[in-house]
Amino acid sequence: MAFSKSFAKTTDKSVYPKWVETFLTEKEELEEEKKCREKNILLMKECLEDAKKIFADSKLKDYQTNVISIAIALFEKRASHVIYWKESKAKEKFDQEHSKK
Repeated sequence: MAFSKSFAKTTDKSVYPKWVETFLTEKEELEEEKKCREKNILLMKECLEDAKKIFADSKLKDYQTNVISIAIALFEKRASHVIYWKESKAKEKFDQEHSKK
């Protein structure tokens, strides 16, 4: 099932917006998922480094499980979700399709 998102499109004829549904192709959806995965891998590596710094700065023993736990907490706080990437792509596509008209 293709990803879709509805956006409000205003017109000169009505004060009420017309809701237009924008669909991503399977290729666009897979590309967004791939970008999200790649970004999340980099983000997790940054979180691991940040967790190590937190332990070093606090003069705590950096047991691997504690570092991983802090890294996961940081990652969950920072991580972008796949849905965000798909919604952003749908908005970009909507803007391109409706700015021409």
